[in-house]
Amino acid sequence: MKQVVVIAGPSGSGKNAIINGIIARFPHCERLVTATTRLMRPGEADGIDYHFFSQERFDEELAAGNIPEHRFVPSLGTYYGTYIPDVEQRMKDGHIVFAQVDIEGAQFLKERYGATTIFIMPESVEQFRSRLRARNPEWTEREFDTRMRITENELRVHAPQYDYRVVNADGALAETIEKVIEILRKEGYNL
Repeated sequence: MKQVVVIAGPSGSGKNAIINGIIARFPHCERLVTATTRLMRPGEADGIDYHFFSQERFDEELAAGNIPEHRFVPSLGTYYGTYIPDVEQRMKDGHIVFAQVDIEGAQFLKERYGATTIFIMPESVEQFRSRLRARNPEWTEREFDTRMRITENELRVHAPQYDYRVVNADGALAETIEKVIEILRKEGYNL
């Protein structure tokens, strides 16, 4: 039985809303909780939002093979990684685990757990540009351009490497969630 699903896509593509919509409907679906070295923010809880590790603990888990795939975000000075004990405990409990990871994480979860990988696409780059601008009015022009370059690269280079690409048009979240559920049923997930 398949138990791991990757939902990926550019920042602002709607992947969180899609995962939340599915989890709200299917109680045995859960979100993978990633390990990070960043500090906990007010309102966050360890083991729920992230597994908050010191750099030393993160390095120990890395050395023990518990974080087989990770990335460093230089602008934040922070590490993020897939925490295997979290994935495996959720699977053992009979849950379907939704992971929101990058292409390296997607490939790892596909190889190790047979994950189905789904990339959430904007309707068009222009439409996505407007959505991102509206969502983040505080961004400088430079930051906005950097994010758009990252997005365009993801769409061109990474999107084709996923099993499925699903367009999340503005105002069509419910339909997008239905498309993802349809894919999961087709792939043999027991929702």
